Amino acid sequence: MTPSAIQVEERLASLGLELPQSSPSRANFLPYKRSGNLLFLAGQICEWNGRPQYFGPVPDGFDLEEAKAAARMCALNLLFNIKAATGSLDNVTSILRLGAFVSAPAGFADGPKIADGASELFIALYGEAGRHARTAVCVSSLPANALVEVDAIVELA
Repeated sequence: MTPSAIQVEERLASLGLELPQSSPSRANFLPYKRSGNLLFLAGQICEWNGRPQYFGPVPDGFDLEEAKAAARMCALNLLFNIKAATGSLDNVTSILRLGAFVSAPAGFADGPKIADGASELFIALYGEAGRHARTAVCVSSLPANALVEVDAIVELA
């Protein structure tokens, strides 16, 4: 079993982070869907309480840490939806897979480094249970002109 939700949320606070108050859908889809002990989470862009914060495509001379913060914001929105779906973050037994999309110009090679912002947060919060398979690709555009979008598949207790 992974740490309790209180422990996970305490870790989040110790990192200077918190969950958003909302994570609204931008179109006609569910933010998550459960099948057995799997929770499929729809892609979340780098927005805070419904307001986009980081915009693409990746600019020339970008700051990697700032771009990783955009991916981390996507992960916080995913965590919001995990809690909304299950009532508690301690119901997570494993982060199975992340899919990361980075808005970038053709030939941009550092999309996976940006996606690490989301991966690193899940590992910091869940330890080995936070390690996951991942796809990270660059795309020409994302909803609301976001810089990053991340989706996930999570295993629940």
